[in-house]
Amino acid sequence: MNYIFYDNDLWEELLPLTFTKPIAELRVGILKISEKWQKHLNASFSYATKEHLQKKYPISIGSDNIVINGAVLPNTQTLQVIQSLSTGQSLYYNDTFIACRLNQQDTKAFVNGENNFLQIRMDFQPTLINHFCKIFSLNGEELESDFELITKDRKSQPLSSTNKIIGSQHLLFIEEGAKVEASIINTHSGPVYIGKDAEIMEGCLIRGPFAICEHATLKMGAKIYGATTIGPHSKVGGEVNNSVIIVYSNKAHDGFLGNSVIGEWCNLGADTNNPT
Repeated sequence: MNYIFYDNDLWEELLPLTFTKPIAELRVGILKISEKWQKHLNASFSYATKEHLQKKYPISIGSDNIVINGAVLPNTQTLQVIQSLSTGQSLYYNDTFIACRLNQQDTKAFVNGENNFLQIRMDFQPTLINHFCKIFSLNGEELESDFELITKDRKSQPLSSTNKIIGSQHLLFIEEGAKVEASIINTHSGPVYIGKDAEIMEGCLIRGPFAICEHATLKMGAKIYGATTIGPHSKVGGEVNNSVIIVYSNKAHDGFLGNSVIGEWCNLGADTNNPT
C-alpha cells in the first residue's frame, strides 16, 4: 500500500504555521502528525501539497494509494475505517474530506482537483486540526496518546538522584543522552517525556503532561505547566502553560507564555508575556 498526505483548504486555515510545510508536519503532542501515522501504520508517506513545497515534500504515486487528509489525527477507530476503504471510495465527515483509496490514474486526477469518486460518510467525528487553536487544546490528550505509543515495551533511562519525582515513576520516560538535574517533576496530572539528548537544567518545576523533544533545553528555574510541548532544538525558560513550540524556536528568558503555538525559527525576547 502507498500512503499520501493531502493538503486541502485547511492548509490556508493554518497559515502562517503551514507556509513552509504541509499540515502533517505540524507537531501536536510529542510527535508530528506525520510521525503518528508512520508509527501506527509502520509505513512511509509522501505529500500532495502546495506547489512551492513540492520540491522539499514530493509526491510518490503507486498502483494502490490511500490518500489521507494531513490534518487528521490517527486513532484506532479512524484507522479501522480508512483501512477498510475499497478502491474508488472516498471518505468524508460532513463536508470535510478524510481519506480515499484510489488507483494510480485516479490518484493523479484527485490531486489535480478531480473528485467524482464514490463518497461514503463517517458516522463519528474524527480528530482534526482545523484551526491553530486545536494544536494546544488537543495537546494534552495527544501527549498521553503519543507517550503510550512511543514508550510501549521500552525501558526508560534512570533519573538522577538529584531530582524529585512526585507521582508515578512509570509516567516518566527519559531517552538516551538526556540530562536532568536538581528538578521537581510531577506526573500526577499526566506523563512526562524527555527526548534524546535533551537537557533539563537545575531548579526546573515541571507538571505533566509535558514533552521536551530531542536536543531541546529547559533553562534553570523554568516553571512548566501541562499540557506543554517543547519541540526539537528549542530553548525555554520562564513560565509556560498549555503551549506547543514546534521546532527550532526559543523562549529562553523570564516571562509568561500560555495557550499558544510557536512555529519554527522564532525567538521571544526577555520578559515577553502574552495574555491568555
